[in-house]
Amino acid sequence: MKVISWNLLRLTGAAVEDVAALIGIQKPDVLLMQEATQHIEKLPELVGGHFYRLSWLGRIHGLAVWSPTHFPRPVALSLPASRLPGRLPRRRAQIIQMGEITLANVHLSHGQLLNRRQLARVAAALQGKPSAIIGDYNAVGPVVLPGFADVGPREPTHLSANVMPVRLDRCLAHGLVCRASAALDFGPSDHRPIRLELQLEGPHAEPAPSSARKDRLRRFYR
Repeated sequence: MKVISWNLLRLTGAAVEDVAALIGIQKPDVLLMQEATQHIEKLPELVGGHFYRLSWLGRIHGLAVWSPTHFPRPVALSLPASRLPGRLPRRRAQIIQMGEITLANVHLSHGQLLNRRQLARVAAALQGKPSAIIGDYNAVGPVVLPGFADVGPREPTHLSANVMPVRLDRCLAHGLVCRASAALDFGPSDHRPIRLELQLEGPHAEPAPSSARKDRLRRFYR
């Protein structure tokens, strides 16, 4: 399963045409989006497929998922929130079932203790299924979640204040093998998309892609 995750940067970042162009080049099985506005709902008109968006109350943006194949409507999972006044929005994860694999699309809080609590809530909801938690973690430093492995690209995906490179976009996986991962080139957003090739663990796993195929993929959105 080829998964791409991209924080679109609300109204000033990637437009629906930019997302459609990325789909045309990369041809993912699943595209996860963070900071997706209502404008992104036009995506199926451009590329077909199936799309769901989960808005955040009080905000113009939220989470979204697209796939060329049909899949069940995702489930919204409420995450722990700060008790301090004015600390909005109340964040939710988007739980997506793609065959035997469960994906959690996340955009976690900036507070380092709070986003770890949010990750723990998501992991508990996945109930040990073959799964991956993917998206904008807003995390600094290592993230340790029992039973999960950090399989995302080990390179910066965001420029903090347009100066400091940080790795905010990540993937933690349980019961899955990641055959390849990469951070793609910057586009109109301040986040780089990340690309992951995931499969179930076990004897029925497919062989890893050839190096020649990897080289061809690197030509676009590296």
